[in-house]
Amino acid sequence: MTGATSRVALVTGASSGIGAATARLLAAQGMRVVVNYLHSAAAAEEVVAGIEAAGGQAMAVQADVREAAAIESMIERVRAAWGGIGVLVHNALTPYAIKPFQEMTWEELGGKLDDEMRAAFAVTKAVLPAMTEQRWGRIVYLGTGLSRRPREGMIALGTAKAALTQFARYLAQELGPQGITVNVVEPGPVADTRMAGVLDEELKQRQVAATPLGRLALPGDVAQAVAFYAGEGSAFMTGTTAAVNGGMSMD
Repeated sequence: MTGATSRVALVTGASSGIGAATARLLAAQGMRVVVNYLHSAAAAEEVVAGIEAAGGQAMAVQADVREAAAIESMIERVRAAWGGIGVLVHNALTPYAIKPFQEMTWEELGGKLDDEMRAAFAVTKAVLPAMTEQRWGRIVYLGTGLSRRPREGMIALGTAKAALTQFARYLAQELGPQGITVNVVEPGPVADTRMAGVLDEELKQRQVAATPLGRLALPGDVAQAVAFYAGEGSAFMTGTTAAVNGGMSMD
């Protein structure tokens, strides 16, 4: 098994928010980090520059993680530079409709389900050959507390992420004998993210009031849980879900 300083981590959707915070933290822990992005090239390069300025190693790579060919091109570029990927953090958030079920079309609900699972399926398939060859791997998916605690208008996201969480459990059962763990980090409301930007201030204050720790999560709070699952401390944990919500729900 290789040491942390030689491991390669792919973080999807890493140009901002939780993904960027995770990329910075994994790099600070000695991993070489692939900062994946779809549209935000300048932001991704800024994340890389910050990592490099702190003495870490990172590269920004554009790829639509819903497209197998784009993912394969990204994996080949990483392999040529650094070798196989040992840690996958799948954080990329595909678009979704925010509306009640009675106003929703199947294309909106089914499209989100398809995007969510297509991306998870494709990116996981692409990193598995290197992990199985090493007989070591860490896969961490970003879920949502909305899969357990429904909120009005969030049926598309909550349902799609619930499917992702169950997908992770099946993978954990299948891949465990090959030394690969699969876990889910399930944030509650997170400040300073794209999703937080669509919520009105009154709702945010209600969420804070419902949280025993008295604030919304920050991207760095979620990144700490992701980094734990990506490291040696979680070696005997697989098929689990970590709720990072400040006690908003206590299941």
